[in-house]
Amino acid sequence: MTDASPAGAVLGVPRPAGREGPGGRAAPRGKGFLVVAVLPASARAVPRLRRLARAVVRSHRLPEAAEEALTVIVSELGTNVVLHSGSPELEVVFEIDDTSLTVRVRDCGRWRQRPAPRCEPDDMDAPFGRGLALVDAYSVDTSVLRSADGTQVRAVIAL
Repeated sequence: MTDASPAGAVLGVPRPAGREGPGGRAAPRGKGFLVVAVLPASARAVPRLRRLARAVVRSHRLPEAAEEALTVIVSELGTNVVLHSGSPELEVVFEIDDTSLTVRVRDCGRWRQRPAPRCEPDDMDAPFGRGLALVDAYSVDTSVLRSADGTQVRAVIAL
């Protein structure tokens, strides 16, 4: 798939009806605004998720703290999908209302261990497996739903 957007196939839809701004785009910080993106689950997905997260936060004029939180969260969750799920793609959903920003990352794979330990010299003594703890630290609510169809992690960031 050739894609000119910074984040992949974005299937954003403003909701509810009547909240559109000029040109049919959603008004900033509109209640129930929804952005959906589907990306191949590859190493390139993680930086694309970070760019999309920054674009969502900035286009809705959210606080800088929300940008930091969302960027860390999508980085960690996207990395988990790429490294551990075996899924061919990942889906990310952003929902924004007046009090919170909710992000859901979903895959259609099954958990798998890494084939080899990480070998970057700077990381040799670093602890691993802290991704979901970081997500928890940046969010006010986190949930993980595992099923035969894959895994979905939901994190809610207070605004």
